[in-house]
Amino acid sequence: MPRYTIGVDFGSLSGRAVLVNASDGREIASAQLNYPHGVMDRSLPSGIPLPPDWALQHPQDYLDVLDATLPELARHVDPADIVGIGLDCTSSTVLPVDAQGTPLCLTDRFRDTPHAWVMMWKHHAAQEQARRMTRIAEERREPWLPLYGGKVNAEWYFPKLLQVLEEAPEVYAAMAHYVEMTDWLVWRLTGRQTRSAGCLGYKAFHAGQFPDNAFFRALNPAFGNVVEEKVSGPILPLGECAGTLTEEAARRYGLRPGIAVATGNIDAHVCVPAAGIDGPGKLLAIIGTSTCHILMGKRTLPVPGMSGVVRDGVLPGWAGYEAGQSCVGDSFHWFERTCVPAAYEQEAASRGLSVQALLTEKAARLRPGESGLLALDWWNGNRSVLADADLTGLLLGMTLQTTPEEIYRALLESTAYGARVILENYRDSGVPVEAFHASGGIPQKNALAMQIYADVLQMPVRISSAAQGPALGSAIFAAVAAGFYPTAAEAARAMGGKDETVCYPQPENAAIYDRLYQEFKALHDLFGRGGSDVMKRLKALRNMSGKAENDHE
Repeated sequence: MPRYTIGVDFGSLSGRAVLVNASDGREIASAQLNYPHGVMDRSLPSGIPLPPDWALQHPQDYLDVLDATLPELARHVDPADIVGIGLDCTSSTVLPVDAQGTPLCLTDRFRDTPHAWVMMWKHHAAQEQARRMTRIAEERREPWLPLYGGKVNAEWYFPKLLQVLEEAPEVYAAMAHYVEMTDWLVWRLTGRQTRSAGCLGYKAFHAGQFPDNAFFRALNPAFGNVVEEKVSGPILPLGECAGTLTEEAARRYGLRPGIAVATGNIDAHVCVPAAGIDGPGKLLAIIGTSTCHILMGKRTLPVPGMSGVVRDGVLPGWAGYEAGQSCVGDSFHWFERTCVPAAYEQEAASRGLSVQALLTEKAARLRPGESGLLALDWWNGNRSVLADADLTGLLLGMTLQTTPEEIYRALLESTAYGARVILENYRDSGVPVEAFHASGGIPQKNALAMQIYADVLQMPVRISSAAQGPALGSAIFAAVAAGFYPTAAEAARAMGGKDETVCYPQPENAAIYDRLYQEFKALHDLFGRGGSDVMKRLKALRNMSGKAENDHE
């Protein structure tokens, strides 16, 4: 008798769920819902404006995904044959809740307080707190800092929580827990509050234990007992059963009570077993609105500028390394939305194409270096290897003859150069990279982008066939939590990575891109390593103007 698992992936703009056969990972059905509120980076639902660098979400959007997808999947098989559910979310995407798990933003008291809402991974308004954490950790010679690339990132858990304390102390005092979104959703399904060791390991400096209270007290005296006060709950390893589906949840979603619910996970990390990767040396780039670069190694080594290395953080038995790029697909969508002339939109419509498909078609006719353009991929700050949210995008070489497709191709190329910086940084730090795998929407939909990556990286790019990589990965971990497999590695071999397409580098293109990459690195180091702080000065002026405008309103 077949058994099935469900994986639900909560991304930046939508939630996607799959029902798969637990024996071989074959997809039976899928469902998706775009978040009704999307990304709130301009204002709250009430219209209250948000300052620059804020990125919030509505917790009800996540619950709506469960309401829309789980009953839809349950109708395709006998619910009695569904044995497990797994969840993953972007990270660090966090929210303050009361003791019962109610988000503070849904209460009358705090619905108009920005700090009470869900802070997305790309909420970068805690950069000042992140810088202070780095400085104090360096001064105190905190032993955990080298394992997080030597620099605290504004996207992580504690900078955001410190921002809440310092800018909205009433929210900080009212919250009983500050939770990762994936842990909150597991709580909603099981009625049991747990913490994901993966989320805390990569985003909250947890390597068996947190930094001691003296470190947090040095940041702010009121932050000294933050772990005991706001981060309580059992910490569970990946693949463990966090609890079982409650009677109430089962009735709501058309499932049976008692189904195993796996420990929550990070969206990028669960793609590793979905791609069939079960060991070290194979880098997986999950390329979407942003990119995460996940790699497993035999040893735990410090790598400058990475997002962290955690033993058992991706699959048990290996050191899991994470790095990333904060802006990839986001930059393509920004260009399409704000910079493409009406004539291109009309041509795309007349041919039944999306604007981005038309741009890709036109950009594919260009030769490497033909446009004379070079871009830096920092439109949403730099996650790795500089870990600096105050850096901004750059486009160099434009003339009055520059065309939209040339700019679009330069943006594609910039993300490939950024990936090469990360790959070379791993290798320079003694972490082998023997293969490059790609997963996500862009690898499956944009062949030009993947050919550019192969040419820039000078190695084959292996594109995963899984249409919903994170959701499949969560379903794989659900099978482990349900006891269907003894380890995630065995589940990955059985359920993941059935087919892949390979893009091979073209030597003539690779030679030109190698020269362009050297110019990219020169700009990268000039603006990112202290040669010029013009980006930060301009951003500071923008933020001052934005604050004055909000104060005036």
